[in-house]
Amino acid sequence: MKRRKFITYSALFAVSGCTTSITKSNNDTGDRRAIAAINKPEKLRFAVSDVKGMEDLRKDYEALRVVLEQTLGLTVEFFPVEDYIAAASALQQDRVDLVFTGPSEYVVMRARTNAVPIAAIKREKYYPVIAVLAKSGIKSIEDLKGKRIAMWEIGSTSGYLGPTKLLIDAGLDPKTDVKIELIGKKGLASLKDGKVDAWAGSVRRYDKFLESENLTGKDLPILVKGVDFPADPFVANSKLDSEFVTEMQQRLLQNRDKILQAIAPADGNKFTGAKMVEVQDADYDTIRDVYRAIGQGSFLQN
Repeated sequence: MKRRKFITYSALFAVSGCTTSITKSNNDTGDRRAIAAINKPEKLRFAVSDVKGMEDLRKDYEALRVVLEQTLGLTVEFFPVEDYIAAASALQQDRVDLVFTGPSEYVVMRARTNAVPIAAIKREKYYPVIAVLAKSGIKSIEDLKGKRIAMWEIGSTSGYLGPTKLLIDAGLDPKTDVKIELIGKKGLASLKDGKVDAWAGSVRRYDKFLESENLTGKDLPILVKGVDFPADPFVANSKLDSEFVTEMQQRLLQNRDKILQAIAPADGNKFTGAKMVEVQDADYDTIRDVYRAIGQGSFLQN
């Protein structure tokens, strides 16, 4: 939870001659007044594209929702969605204002809605790997030709698109040279049991599996690893006033430490150690390239 030129910061918050003795309450009041001076929604409807249902939203992202309220000086309400396609539809229909999503999900939303990325969370250890059984005899990625590879699901950044790019970069055609089995969370267990020849996905998921099974990298050696994925972006509805979007962007980046602290425990602590970064549309071109290479360029069409 991948993907627009970056919006230029407004000078609205520029202050000269201020001392450091301003209290927190005065800062909060200033934030509210500044945002109130531009055309803004009465409340901000916030969705997380890979979280289904209000219960899970509250469990993982309530702390973030509260920080967003404090940061933006607006009421922030959860807007549950079933998946990233539903989130894109909600953006199209102007039923949601801000979406936190993944790299691959973003490029689909962008194609359908012209949504605006305003900041992003860059995870620690967020890159793809391909692992095999130590006794498999597979020594290089080229040896995977004709083999069965377990992946997560179509559209997953770390569990499908990233690993598929590793195959393409090695000269393998993912449609004809290998047999990809989309078996989700069963993938690593299937590799351990010899039901597939290789597993491809996030290094963080790989590490957790080894720990839970009391295994080491010698048991399931990594064949190849990729580069870091793009960061997970906060995406603003393109129908929002551009000045409000600019100020929202600035507020998020200025309060990055609070936001990172609030989001760190979410979704199995996958954002622990993350950084909040500036982002632009071109950062996600590698994701688009993979969609096209595997014959799924339709995902990028409006």
